[in-house]
Amino acid sequence: MSMHDPLDAGRRRFLHTAGALSTLGAATPLAMSLAGVGAAAAQALPADYRALVCVFLFGGNDQYNTVIPADTAEYDVYRGARAGIAREAADLVSLGTVASQGGRPFALPKELAPIAGLYEQGKAAVLANVGPLVVPTTKAQYRNASVPLPPKLFSHNDQQSVWQSSAAEGSTVGWGGRLGDLLAAANGAPTFTAVSVSGSAVFLSGQQILQYQVGTGGPVTISALSGSPFGSSAAAAALRQILTSGRAHLFEGELARVTGRSIDAAAALGTALAGAPALATEFDAANALARQLKMVAQMIAARGSLGARRQVFFVSLGGFDTHDNQLTTQPGLHTTLAAAIDSFYKATVELGVAANVTTFTASDFGRTLTSNGDGSDHGWGAHHFVVGGAVRAGFYGQFPAVALNTDVDVGSGRLLPTTAVAQYGATLARWFGVPDGSLADVLPYLANFSNRDLGFLG
Repeated sequence: MSMHDPLDAGRRRFLHTAGALSTLGAATPLAMSLAGVGAAAAQALPADYRALVCVFLFGGNDQYNTVIPADTAEYDVYRGARAGIAREAADLVSLGTVASQGGRPFALPKELAPIAGLYEQGKAAVLANVGPLVVPTTKAQYRNASVPLPPKLFSHNDQQSVWQSSAAEGSTVGWGGRLGDLLAAANGAPTFTAVSVSGSAVFLSGQQILQYQVGTGGPVTISALSGSPFGSSAAAAALRQILTSGRAHLFEGELARVTGRSIDAAAALGTALAGAPALATEFDAANALARQLKMVAQMIAARGSLGARRQVFFVSLGGFDTHDNQLTTQPGLHTTLAAAIDSFYKATVELGVAANVTTFTASDFGRTLTSNGDGSDHGWGAHHFVVGGAVRAGFYGQFPAVALNTDVDVGSGRLLPTTAVAQYGATLARWFGVPDGSLADVLPYLANFSNRDLGFLG
């Protein structure tokens, strides 16, 4: 079997195709060459705006209690395997029958009713059994370890990193950052290409692009640089001079440069947000994910002032490691998730960019079909949602039989993925504007898979 090695050919090709940002201080000949490639890719983009928004569900969302078979026979198998943690049929919202899955009927738990509503409107899709894969893998190959497998399966930190970067914990470059490397040259202010409202995320780290971290209330600033600290109007200017003036020492000089860039970026973003139209769409202030997505919407509203044409955002919600108390914990998390995504989609409609913004979920891994008595344990493949005006509603990928000892059960109902994260990401990246020839540079394992477009985006 011929297998692609992303640490060799993929990385080598990346040096020829990924964009770079000279505005971020990359001044080497290689960086300047990469910047030229990025500029060429950006020039080929249509003259529109597009944003990708990753909603990461930290802890490993239980997919079996997220998308549920609704025919009587399969539901009974599901309920029997999930003794003590199955959702009751009366608490489900129907999605109807799905032609792409053999006419099988499916449902969501009632807490996800807003997403079911988006699905009915044709604005949401379900991607079935997706997870990290190096190559297409069968159950026998997994058991015999006869093909390369993702590193450190079932480990929270490592699988979070593998989802976001194709490598285990310690990776420094993610595929969201690679998207930024390639297309940031389309933006008037490349600093705002890759934006996290949820702290540092390897997903947004590129070879050249730097992720910009913002709070739910706006840019994070140095408070003493505004107003009259210490009762002196000149104190702020003096403090800025101290913080940003050049230094002979390499590390001190770099710190001063980064600090100056941060101050300038915060000022530019603050001005842009202040001048953007106020959002009429309501976001629940008590909903942590909604607060993050509201900031994303506000930045999208300010895209003109920021000179943005391509942006990648990262937001997150934690608490999905439901080894216990699953029936009390997960429904509340689903309520938070669905309400936040619904408000965000409505905000994109209000801003006239619903077809230009695609929101997608990701998580560490799925979970076991079997119950441990009060919860479920670490798994592998899982089901995810994609929402936006460009989405083709429906189910994509292969929804597995909800049963034990199937061809995709690698133990206790842990799903062997039938769709790779690389294929998921490639579908998003193609819509975002990445040329077909550069997709495998963004997603190193993609060269091992024949299908690079799953079809859920128009």
